[in-house]
Amino acid sequence: MAVREVLTYPDPILKEVMEPVQTDRVDALAEDLIDTMRSFPGCVGIAAPQIGERARLAIVDVTGHRKEPESSNGLVVLANPRVLEAEGSELAREGCLSIPDLTANVRRATRIRVAHAGGEFWSEGFEARCVLHELDHLDGLLFLDRVASLSDDLFRRKNYAPAPERGAESPPSSNTASASKAGAESGSGSADPSSASASGSRG
Repeated sequence: MAVREVLTYPDPILKEVMEPVQTDRVDALAEDLIDTMRSFPGCVGIAAPQIGERARLAIVDVTGHRKEPESSNGLVVLANPRVLEAEGSELAREGCLSIPDLTANVRRATRIRVAHAGGEFWSEGFEARCVLHELDHLDGLLFLDRVASLSDDLFRRKNYAPAPERGAESPPSSNTASASKAGAESGSGSADPSSASASGSRG
C-alpha cells in the first residue's frame, strides 16, 4: 500500500483500452488507488492506468465534497465496471490528475446505473460525472476527447493543490471491504476543477 506516481498525458498507457482486472489483484491495487487519491487534496477519483496498471479498476469517493449529492455511495471500488443505463445530460467543468494544467467543459449523463464485480448501483449528479470520468480512463479516453470546442470549452488551470510525496508509505486507509461499499467510484477523478488533480472529477 503506497502513494503511487500519477502518469500524465501523453503517456501512451492513458490511451489504451484496459484488460479486465483479475480478482486476486483487486484488493491490493484498490488500496494503492485509495492511498494515491487521498494524497491529492480534493481528489475524488482515480483509475488504474493513471498509476501505470493495465487493469479495469477505478475508485471514486465524493464524500465531503461541496458537490456531493445526497444519494452519494461513499467510497466505491469499480472492478470491471460498465454502465447499464444513463439518463439526462449536463455540461460542467472537469479536471484530471493526468492533465494537470487544463480543465474543460464536458457533457455527461446526470444519472447512471453501473454494474461492477461487486454488484451494481445508481449514481447521480457530481458523483455520476466522476464515475463516468474514471470509466473513460479504462477505455483510453481523456476529457480532452469529449470537449466539444477546443476554443470555447478548454481552460488553463489557475490554481493548483500541493503535490503529495511520491512513493511514500501511507498510513492504513479504510480497508478494501469498506472501499468496496456499493462498488467504488471514483473520480476523478475524477473531476473537480477546483483542485489540481482530478477527474473532477479530478482523477
